[in-house]
Amino acid sequence: QVQLVESGGGLVQAGGSLRLSCAGSGRTFSRYTMGWFRQAPGKEREFVGRISWIGGSTLYADSAKGRFTISRDNAKNTLYLQMNSLNPEDTAVYYCAATSNVPQAIHPREYDYWGQGTQVTVSS
Repeated sequence: QVQLVESGGGLVQAGGSLRLSCAGSGRTFSRYTMGWFRQAPGKEREFVGRISWIGGSTLYADSAKGRFTISRDNAKNTLYLQMNSLNPEDTAVYYCAATSNVPQAIHPREYDYWGQGTQVTVSS
C-alpha cells in the first residue's frame, strides 16, 4: 500500500513556474513507477508524465515536453513536477499516482494508488 499526498499547487501568472511535490508512504517507494496526471473542469484526466522505477526513465505528454520535468528522491519518498512557462491551458487539478505492476505506465487505469490532487491555476 502506498499513500500519496500532493502539495505545491496555487495561483501563478502565465509564464511563471511552480513545483509540485508528492509525498509517498511506505518503504518500497523506489519500486513504484510514479506518474503525474491532470484534470481540468469538464475534461478527462490526462497523462502529464511519468518516471519509471526501472532506470528512472521519464516520458512526457507532448503538452509537457520542454516545459515540465519529473524527478524523484527515493530517500525522501518524494516525487516532483517542476513546471515552467505555464500558460492558462495548464490550469487543472494535478494528481500523482503510483503503480508497481506496469513500469512504463501511461494510462490512468494502469495506476493503483492516487493522491487527492492539488489545484494549479494559471492566470493570463
